[in-house]
Amino acid sequence: MSKKTSGPVLIELDQTPNDLTPATAPPVPDMAAPQGQAMQAVVKLAARKPSRLRRWFWSLLVSLVGFALSVAAWDFVTGMIARNPYLGSIAVGLTGLFIAVLLGLAGRELMGFARLRRLDRVHQGAQIALATENLAAARQVTEQLLALYAARADTEWARANFVERRADVFDADGLLGLAEAELIVPLDAQAVKEIEAASRQVATVTAIVPLALADVFVALTANLRMIRRISEVYGGRSGTLGNWRLTRTVFAHLVATGAVAVGDDLIGSLAGGGVVAKISRRFGEGVINGALTARVGVAAMEVCRPMPFIAAKRPSVTGLVKRALAGLFGRR
Repeated sequence: MSKKTSGPVLIELDQTPNDLTPATAPPVPDMAAPQGQAMQAVVKLAARKPSRLRRWFWSLLVSLVGFALSVAAWDFVTGMIARNPYLGSIAVGLTGLFIAVLLGLAGRELMGFARLRRLDRVHQGAQIALATENLAAARQVTEQLLALYAARADTEWARANFVERRADVFDADGLLGLAEAELIVPLDAQAVKEIEAASRQVATVTAIVPLALADVFVALTANLRMIRRISEVYGGRSGTLGNWRLTRTVFAHLVATGAVAVGDDLIGSLAGGGVVAKISRRFGEGVINGALTARVGVAAMEVCRPMPFIAAKRPSVTGLVKRALAGLFGRR
């Protein structure tokens, strides 16, 4: 029969208590810095150029489906006419209305592409006038700007002020700078508001919605809407296909310039984001995704703007995100 002992039980450890100090404890692993995974996925998705084989596949598929639907519609209409002339007349009318709507949608898309090309021509003309210091070319660019915004009531005062002052300017840089200050800078303010709203939305959803792929979907839709509204601000309203092509152009520009890379100093420069990111990784991801959205917005301004930045300062991504987050928390 074993003998029972009373009192504390001493358990021998391989390491003595004197060795267990904060200095000898293993370091706490650092949490990986947020990289804006949602926006990185959006950029890869939008900027990826399809292969020639894939383009042929989709073109042939659309052609085959369109041909099959056309034959089916023809058989349906002719069958209805043979069955009942009145029902056949209704089928012919509905088919004609459907074709008219399709033609209207196609015309709207073509007009959208034409507006985007018009902005691009004005932008290229301004660049050439600046590079060659050609006053005649600069005057032609300003006339194109006045014609571009002639139907917009919100630019009426700016156009009148520019027309009144342009006779006093006798060099290309000064004339284009005056046109930028009077006509484009007020539009820049509207575009900046769109960028701040999109950055705020993307940052908020990333920070508070833990669902997988939800932040990617919101980032993609928010960026598509932001790019479309920025193009509308500068007079380049486009349709669905035109907006997607414009989006691909913007993201391709970002990839080419390396503006989608996230540096370690980006968080620290955004309203204390370096400290917050260590406390809440989701909030850090939101800050980074908001910053990348702001970069997309600035790139969209450069692409859609009818002239390059001359005297006006290019918007700062850090300032945009700070204002967007300040609006998020109700600060002024």
